[in-house]
Amino acid sequence: MNQSAKRHSPLQVALIGGAIATTATVSVFGPAWTRCVRAALQDSPKALVDQVWQVVNREYVDGSFNKQDWQATRQSLLSKNYSSNEEAYVAIREALQKLGDPYTRFMDPKQYEALTSQTSGEVSGIGIRMEVNDKTKRLTVVEAIENSPALRGGIKAGDEILAIDGKSTLGLKVDDASKLIRGKAGTPISLQLGRAGQNAVTVKLTRANIEVPTVRYTLKQEGNRRVGYIRLREFSAHAAEQMRRAIRDLSNQKVDAFVLDLRGNPGGLLQASIEIARMWLDDGGIVRTVNRQGYSEDTKANRTALTKLPLAVLVDGNSASASEILTGALKDNKRAIVIGGQTFGKALVQSVHELSDGSGLAVTIAHYYTPAGTDINHKGITPNIKIDLTEAQERQLASNPSLVGTQSDPQYARAIAVLSSNNFAQFSASQSTRPMSASASDLQF
Repeated sequence: MNQSAKRHSPLQVALIGGAIATTATVSVFGPAWTRCVRAALQDSPKALVDQVWQVVNREYVDGSFNKQDWQATRQSLLSKNYSSNEEAYVAIREALQKLGDPYTRFMDPKQYEALTSQTSGEVSGIGIRMEVNDKTKRLTVVEAIENSPALRGGIKAGDEILAIDGKSTLGLKVDDASKLIRGKAGTPISLQLGRAGQNAVTVKLTRANIEVPTVRYTLKQEGNRRVGYIRLREFSAHAAEQMRRAIRDLSNQKVDAFVLDLRGNPGGLLQASIEIARMWLDDGGIVRTVNRQGYSEDTKANRTALTKLPLAVLVDGNSASASEILTGALKDNKRAIVIGGQTFGKALVQSVHELSDGSGLAVTIAHYYTPAGTDINHKGITPNIKIDLTEAQERQLASNPSLVGTQSDPQYARAIAVLSSNNFAQFSASQSTRPMSASASDLQF
């Protein structure tokens, strides 16, 4: 949120906070005392402990620190001797637990690396999606990602991965195989592949940094309507540009309406959600954030919408954080009909800091509200049309993902029914202020 601190370090990446900025470790005890402490703590686990304490002390959204004596916590932390960074990690986590906020959390170097990789929307590897085939029990390629070493190397969906750098994949789980395949860009990797009706072949590739697709879209013919179906899995650094391509491509194909699927989307970068909201909204508020000092910042649309076509948004109990910001903006501005289950209910913004040893710290820095001023924390957003899937329907879609976004998907089918209605505009306006419970017939699509 603070855009002006780029002269400092360590790196701070705002998680559903959007800004990439840098911050200084500022002590509250005065410069001379601070210099002495820093000299004494330099390159020790205590330096890490103090760094975490300082960031929380400066930025945490609750100035009472959950009614904890945060100064006494610092004294306690620095009074201990730590023989390793791992011991310091334990103490840090115990101190953060006192805040009673699951989103303010410490990450060891591996956990921090995983988070930054996820939010960057990039991985270093060969660019394939894999699964263990239910029938053959073999590790199988589901997709070779566009512009990836795998696609350029001729790898196709359905290819069985028999070995990775000479190591057999028999009985190997997808996560374990992924660890073998990922690696530093520019390094070589060898895959032995099996393909129906052919002898096994060995493919040699060079790993590269690959943009992970977080937006998938397709044109669907639903009766006499052409519908652009877009599924957004998370709000990564590349999500906005991928969404822009999807909207433009589908618009060029002369769609009549859109379905935006945010089900299962856990959130991500705030700035990505703002940019995507502006692709659908010409005017109106998007989100209001309030920090510890009570400073309020309103973010609005800026007349950059890419389409004004009818829009339905699909959500569920796992649509959280940045997903709820986007959903709240579209619903409150009556730009879309929201269909599905109650959303997760996370209305807090975190900033993420890289620490001196490569570990990381996420700190809640603000509370956010929808354009109508609604606090959705622990409550979620109530859809205009509330339609929950039965356990049987959830199992069916989970076991057969190809059914998601089809008429066999009750929430999608309801969206198509609404978008196909001749009085969609009137329906949108009249239903935007109150939830509509699904009837038994709604569940039979």
